[in-house]
Order: sequence, then C-alpha cells, then structure tokens
Amino acid sequence: MKILLAVDGSSYTKKMLAYLTTHDETFSAENSYTLIAVQAPLPPRARAAVGAEIANSYYAEEGEKITAPVVKFLQRHGIEPKVIHKVGAPGEQIAKAATSGKFDLVMMGSHGHSALGNLVLGSVATQVLAQCKAPVLLVR
Repeated sequence: MKILLAVDGSSYTKKMLAYLTTHDETFSAENSYTLIAVQAPLPPRARAAVGAEIANSYYAEEGEKITAPVVKFLQRHGIEPKVIHKVGAPGEQIAKAATSGKFDLVMMGSHGHSALGNLVLGSVATQVLAQCKAPVLLVR
C-alpha cells in the first residue's frame, strides 16, 4: 500500500506517528511511505524583497525542520520514507500530491498548526477531506 503522511510538526503529527507505529498489523514497514510537508508561501512583497533564491532556501530549510525528525523516528521503526516538500495552500497541495502520486491512503493529524479557526476539525484536514480522492485517515 502507498501511504502519504502529511506532517507539520504539531502534536497531532506526533499522535499520528504514534498510531502508525503501534498498529503493525495495518501499517507494516512493507508499505511504501511518503512524507509531505507544505509551507505557506511568503507574501509576494516579502518574496520580491528577498529574492527567489533566498525564499526557496527558506522553504527548503523550514520543510527540512519538519521532516528530518519524522524521518529519524520512522527509520527507528524500520520505515524508510520518501520526502516531498511543497509550497502553497496545505490542504490543496496534500490533496494534489495524493492524486498525482496515486496514493492508496492519506494519513494526517486531525488538527495542526493552522487549526485555530476550526474547533471540530482542523481547516487543513477539512480541505483535504473535501478535495482528496484517496481515503483519508485522521488521527486525533
């Protein structure tokens, strides 16, 4: 099974990873795992002021800060994930990656860093559910 793990470094990402690594019967190391971390784009004026090279470096560094600890954690559990870094609206980018990569399952925390505006379910999770054609497993 191809599984896309949406990560943002929040406590819900940690809960999702704990769930994944404690349910070996479903999520074995024989599955194919890909991490996706999506950075919100810089405002156009800020991007123009710093230049494309510095902005792209910033995106890469921020993405690496999120995914590096997750990669280490998964490797300790016998999982060697692939990593995708994207820039844009997180819900939209996760759904697009799930469709274009033909993933069998998208797994993510029910809330993340941008969940302040939505009390029942995080706004990114709501967008992924609305736009994604693959099944989505939300971990609370």
